[in-house]
Amino acid sequence: MNDTQGLTGPQEHPGPLDLAAIAAGVERTNELLTRVLAEVATTPSTHAIFVDAGYVYAAAGRLVTGTEDRRTFDLDAEGLIEAFIDRARTIFPDSRLLRVYWYDGARRRIHTTEQQSIAELPDVKVRLGNLNANNQQKGVDSLIRTDLESLARHRAISDAALIGGDEDLVSAVEAAQGYGARVHLWGIEAVGGRNQAEPLLWEVDSQRTFDLDFCKPYVTRRAVYEPFGDAPVHQGPTPTRDDVRFVGARVAAQWLGSRGRASLAELLPGHPYLPGSVDQELLVEAEALLGLSLRGHADLRRALRDGFWDHLRTQY
Repeated sequence: MNDTQGLTGPQEHPGPLDLAAIAAGVERTNELLTRVLAEVATTPSTHAIFVDAGYVYAAAGRLVTGTEDRRTFDLDAEGLIEAFIDRARTIFPDSRLLRVYWYDGARRRIHTTEQQSIAELPDVKVRLGNLNANNQQKGVDSLIRTDLESLARHRAISDAALIGGDEDLVSAVEAAQGYGARVHLWGIEAVGGRNQAEPLLWEVDSQRTFDLDFCKPYVTRRAVYEPFGDAPVHQGPTPTRDDVRFVGARVAAQWLGSRGRASLAELLPGHPYLPGSVDQELLVEAEALLGLSLRGHADLRRALRDGFWDHLRTQY
């Protein structure tokens, strides 16, 4: 007996391959893949639109009226959102809209009247960051990233149209792309130079710019008070003190809705005096509503401030 054979024992040879079993396994795998591919083929693509409202107001205001100051123009947000939706339908013809996300800032994240009306639109979700003392948005970029990443991770969207320009949005784009979503950057034509960060332009899958003709129907300049220009034209009799007092209360309601109760608490200790910036804003808004310059009407200006304070004091 061979010593090696004695130590290891006789060599065993594998049996014949079960070709029938292998063939059956391959067939089952092919059937599974066929079902998966068929399901994917019949599942419609889905897109969502993410709008940085601060960027839209600033860029559209600058393009159409020459200023970024929201107080000097009105933006038809409903019309503009519908225009964005229509444009998305042409760009993603085989895709359905999930919804439009509208990101804006508000004092203490309390909706303004305008933001409430936007939130009531179909297929629109308003998400609010905060506004600091300088009216700068805080927390909006992080909200965009959270939504973009979450929707991409859960395969809720295949394409994202992002309307913004801040470099901080790069991380949001990268997060969504990491889960397979395509991100398309939409912007508003800049008046000289760019209004979108280059790193953001480099990172996205495609770019698109809306020009003056697209934006102009949705931006309207307000009739505002110009200290060194023409005063608003007034037609009809001079309003009474009660009329102006009512306008003051109306402006106060708008002011409180956009600023929040925290700003009201800051004003009350100074009664009956208003900070210069607030007083100027009150005058501008009132003159626009009245169609009348109050520069030569000290008594009406006093009535205006009285009406402003009357409303604020009833809300505290």
